[in-house]
Amino acid sequence: MHTLNCKGKLLSLEKPVIMGILNITNDSFYEGHLLKSKDAIVDIAAKMINNGASIIDIGGQSTRPDSTQISAQEEIDRVLPIIESLHKCLPNAIISIDSFYSQVAMEAVNAGASIINDISGGDMDTQMIATVASLKVPFICMHIQGTPATMQQNPQYNDVTKEVMEYFIKKIAVCKEAGIHDVIIDPGFGFGKTMAHNYTLLKNLSVFKMLEKPILAGLSRKSMIHKLLNISTAEALNGTTVLNTLAIQNSANILRVHDVKEAKQVLDIMEVYTQN
Repeated sequence: MHTLNCKGKLLSLEKPVIMGILNITNDSFYEGHLLKSKDAIVDIAAKMINNGASIIDIGGQSTRPDSTQISAQEEIDRVLPIIESLHKCLPNAIISIDSFYSQVAMEAVNAGASIINDISGGDMDTQMIATVASLKVPFICMHIQGTPATMQQNPQYNDVTKEVMEYFIKKIAVCKEAGIHDVIIDPGFGFGKTMAHNYTLLKNLSVFKMLEKPILAGLSRKSMIHKLLNISTAEALNGTTVLNTLAIQNSANILRVHDVKEAKQVLDIMEVYTQN
């Protein structure tokens, strides 16, 4: 079973774990995480850990559809003080940096992060793969069709599961050749996929076990819930819980979520369910 080496902190994935999302942006669709003071953000992170999060994922750039890209320096200015505060106040916490900039990844890891989470799998910054390898930290490699600015304009696949699988086969080989030891794969729900593509990938998620890499599912409050049910993002917690349950049934190892307490309840129930 997979164990991630996060700069000397070992994270076992023998059982599924939770990654709590902390978006340090001024336009997050999740109002609970809009720009706050450092102390308030540390308190949110501490609560997430107390509620069962194993990883805190810090992001300083919006990557929702049609979002405007900010510079690496602006992203650094947003996330670095937060990572430094979390590393100081919660020294045992495993911090992930959600960025497609190698410069941001480098500075974040030097400040206390120990996982790099790249929505582009290294494609938006050609230095990312080499940077991850040099830092010797786990790499979350996500699949995206297009960029955040264009990804939802007209996503097309002949066979979405097959094409995402082929992407990961190639990307895992590139990571291995570069010297990255721990690769986590993320199918990228909502990133260049229609609703039908998203549900097909979720239904077929266990197929990706053949890659012998941990699988991350990021389904929290996404449009595949609120557009399907004709509700707001704020009302999408129940749907998120349903999808998280399906993801665990279909072999997800990591749930990336806004609502840690509810996700932990999914894990607790599913653990007992699978034992009986």
